Amino acid sequence: MRKPSLDFLKALLEAPSPSGYEQPAMRIVREYVQGFADEVKTDVHGNVVAALNPSGSPRVMLAGHCDQIGMMVQYINDDGYLYFAAIGGIDTAVLAGLRVRVHTSHGAVPGVIGRTAIHVLPAEERSKLPAIEKLWIDIGAKDRKAAQKLVTIGDPITFDVPVVELQQDLLAAPGVDDKIGGQVCMEALRLLSGEKLSCAVFAVATVQEEIGLRGAVTSSYHVNPDVGIAVDVTHTTDYPGSEKTKIGEVSLGKGPVLDRGANINPRLWQLLLDTAREAKIPVQLLAAPRGTGTDANVMQLNRGGVATALVGIPNRYMHTPSEVISLGDAEKAARLIASAVKGLTSRVSFVPE
Repeated sequence: MRKPSLDFLKALLEAPSPSGYEQPAMRIVREYVQGFADEVKTDVHGNVVAALNPSGSPRVMLAGHCDQIGMMVQYINDDGYLYFAAIGGIDTAVLAGLRVRVHTSHGAVPGVIGRTAIHVLPAEERSKLPAIEKLWIDIGAKDRKAAQKLVTIGDPITFDVPVVELQQDLLAAPGVDDKIGGQVCMEALRLLSGEKLSCAVFAVATVQEEIGLRGAVTSSYHVNPDVGIAVDVTHTTDYPGSEKTKIGEVSLGKGPVLDRGANINPRLWQLLLDTAREAKIPVQLLAAPRGTGTDANVMQLNRGGVATALVGIPNRYMHTPSEVISLGDAEKAARLIASAVKGLTSRVSFVPE
């Protein structure tokens, strides 16, 4: 991955952006794409739309959501401990002892997620997952009044875990789901910025995917694409105990994933597969027999229907504080999308036959 794009990804990953509070990440997206997009807009929902040749045809939408899972301050008790609700799919098994940041109007407040120590837990509780309401955040406040001077009900909370580069071109961080998809969409747009395009290309950093694909609903409606490609993470099965018979076979470092099924337009899928073969870009295939639970799902159903595809970035340990992806997979995904899109004209039909 080239350095400017890697720097952009790291900045995006370090920006707190739980669903509903994506503004820090979206500012970074806007700053990055200003240098090569013909047009950059932010809609009232918070989606950032960067366009090339916006009057062209067909209209192509690339979508990667830049919100992440997180938490929200829900209650402050008399002793100054914060109780919280989940924003998106939180696994309580990974929370106890984790350092977090509460994002307030006065800046970030550090804290630690507390739980009763295993030494004093009843035996029957030790092997159970803790209920989220049994966990709390300790910010060091002496009482409720002291805590309320720092935090407010509804303040968002994110994991305080740094971005780390591992061996074999791997990267670990919270929020990889799906800031890596946002990065891939913007990198594909950058690659296309040097091409003479017949089509219009709209790279959209969508919001609120983790709480119901909400940003993709609104941005798809106003972009009104003919073709839509969502970029999201997908589970790997290259770690101990994974179930390939249940999920399929997906590994880090073996290229992006092309989903195939009801949510995917067969002609667009074939175009991506043929492009990968011609460009010698390795890809992995995944069966998707129903709606995918990604932005591709709502894009496909927009207005009168959109020819939709899903490009997956393999991801280990999804929805944990240390999701792991291959930078090479992301770089290949951007090249694949740009290569497939650059030759599209209004003469290309995606009507299934």
